[in-house]
Amino acid sequence: MFEKLFLLVQNNAGMAVINNPVIPAGSREAVINEASSSIIEVLKNQMENGRIKELIKFFQFSGTYNESIVTTMVNKFANRMNKFYSIDMVSAQAAATSLIPAVMKQLVQQSNSKQTKEFALGTMLSQLNGNQADLNGLVNKLMIA
Repeated sequence: MFEKLFLLVQNNAGMAVINNPVIPAGSREAVINEASSSIIEVLKNQMENGRIKELIKFFQFSGTYNESIVTTMVNKFANRMNKFYSIDMVSAQAAATSLIPAVMKQLVQQSNSKQTKEFALGTMLSQLNGNQADLNGLVNKLMIA
């Protein structure tokens, strides 16, 4: 799942990272890794803080529910670009705002699709918790019809 998320970020990185003159060419792949890591960390933190129900609602009703998750991802990614790659905060925020919402929209679409098993919500949440437990049953119980 993590490799697929990296590819999803990479496929959306065009203007935000790859063709962005503010991001040094030698750092672009690392910046894409930072975007993936930012997404994963925010999703993990939601689970670790007991917000699994909110996370499930986000994936069910994205666009209408808890956009603060995406905002947190954008801010985390922008802060990392600023701290680790010395990209000014305005440019970092612009790149993060361009990339993260687009990736999350596709991730939600793929998690709701029956065709992308790696991003099926139960599978994805199980992998985020290190496969310590199969969360498919819990996800199915918490899904709102």
